[in-house]
Amino acid sequence: MQENYPQKPGIDFILKQAFFYWNKTLVYQMVFSVIYLALFSTVFLYFSGRYGIMEQLLGAMSDYMKIGPAGLETYKNDISAIMISKGFQNFYLGLVGTLVFLYPLNLGFFQIFRKIDLKENVELRDLFAGYNGLNFFRYASYFIFWYFLYSIIAQTLILPIIWVMITLFVAPLMFFQNKTIFEGIALNWKALKMFFIEILVCTIVAVLFKYIGFGIFLIGGLLTFPFWNAMIYSLYKTIFTEKS
Repeated sequence: MQENYPQKPGIDFILKQAFFYWNKTLVYQMVFSVIYLALFSTVFLYFSGRYGIMEQLLGAMSDYMKIGPAGLETYKNDISAIMISKGFQNFYLGLVGTLVFLYPLNLGFFQIFRKIDLKENVELRDLFAGYNGLNFFRYASYFIFWYFLYSIIAQTLILPIIWVMITLFVAPLMFFQNKTIFEGIALNWKALKMFFIEILVCTIVAVLFKYIGFGIFLIGGLLTFPFWNAMIYSLYKTIFTEKS
């Protein structure tokens, strides 16, 4: 496949297209959220209960609330001690492993959106396209690479945002055009330089809409949580032209 960059698209067109794909797949959005949040919550509760993580964190917070600002240094030391404990490390690895396992679930939406474009019938199994054959290992490996670098720069304010933006299209480029991780990043960087404002605005809208459902509509968050994938596909489809 080969990529060409068309004239700059309007932000309103990209947003309308993203909401179109999202609205057409509400049932699959719900299924995705239920699977994702149920599995993640189960693992969280299991490891938290097994190693007493929440009890330790709440205990440290309770002690701090009793003492007040004078106990801030003690509170920091307690939190640090919890975080370097073997129990917390196992808890953290369990959560990261769950995120790695769940990441390919996002790729299913790209197949669903493409089927909508082609006017083909969408099936529930399309949601699990990221787990077909070797797909799981490709996308799980990519997420491990992505998360490893993200965790290193997570303490900074700007670098995580930059990292998200320069890897925004790597997954769809791998999925639709069989690009490698580094080929995808290179193409993503070229697109980012040409469509920076469009990508930035759409990224902000996607993040806000993704989580606003939980803050305002509570259960509605099950529908807005996977919206990010619709925005990525809308941007990808508008910016990249695939040619045989």
